[in-house]
Amino acid sequence: MKRRIIPLILALSIVMALAGCSGTQKDSEIILYDGDFSEMQLVHTMIKQLVEHHTDATVTIKDRMSAVNMFKELTGNKSCDLMFSYDGTLLTTFLKLDPDDVPQGQTLFDFANEKAREQYGVYLVGKVGLNNTYAIGVTQDVVDTYGVTTISDLIPIASELKIGAEPEFCTLEGSMKYDPFVAYYGLHFKQLIQVDVMLKYTAAEEGNFEVMVVYATDGMNKRTNLTVLEDDRHFFPEYNGAILVTEGLFEKFKDAAPNLEEVLNMLNGNISTEDMIDLTYQVDVEGKDIAEVSRAFLESKGLLPAG
Repeated sequence: MKRRIIPLILALSIVMALAGCSGTQKDSEIILYDGDFSEMQLVHTMIKQLVEHHTDATVTIKDRMSAVNMFKELTGNKSCDLMFSYDGTLLTTFLKLDPDDVPQGQTLFDFANEKAREQYGVYLVGKVGLNNTYAIGVTQDVVDTYGVTTISDLIPIASELKIGAEPEFCTLEGSMKYDPFVAYYGLHFKQLIQVDVMLKYTAAEEGNFEVMVVYATDGMNKRTNLTVLEDDRHFFPEYNGAILVTEGLFEKFKDAAPNLEEVLNMLNGNISTEDMIDLTYQVDVEGKDIAEVSRAFLESKGLLPAG
């Protein structure tokens, strides 16, 4: 009997040791999902490169999904650890609040963070520097024909124009969407055309619509020769880019990445709106590899060693 007990004890010890090893491995792997547009892909790749260089943790970037679905995975299924987002998106799309809900004397960023912690146990870590607010772009023909410079200039001519926007802007989730936008400005476009985010610039170039909902940092605005109109009635809030993390993230990875918070904060203030326009232009227009563009940018900022 004793001969049987000893091997059994050894077997149990091995199983327990393996379980311990797998737990350690799990707590060294940070999970992200990739976004469906290049800006999020660029920042997620930068996070991966920084974390894997400056810590012992690894970063796995899984398949692409929309920001709304990514937020659900972060807060509901808890299948990922962080994501790149914006304070305006957190407030209006995820929390379903309006800029008017922000108390006087408190910033949108701080208010959104406060509510996100209370309701979902997540919060934004600093600001990377860019403001990727929604914007309205028009073709050169519209500028030449009507001389528009502001969104209000579209009011008397909207019925002659078609507007294109990706489906996410046309959803009912959040107040910074198509229906509230046109109601706020009193715009009555000839037609709303919903088009995939990856195809909308090609559609504009082919003349499918004259007005388009764009992002301020998108390098494709330059390639398509769109004029971004002034939001003269200030409908769209700021969309300051920031990393959204779960409560307990830094405690979870304290062994593999005790300096994880400091590493993520390395991006704060280092990616301006102009920087991101240039980065997305390199990826979307010039066709450069996202990992190479991200690495070169981080090296230029001194956040990674050259070479």
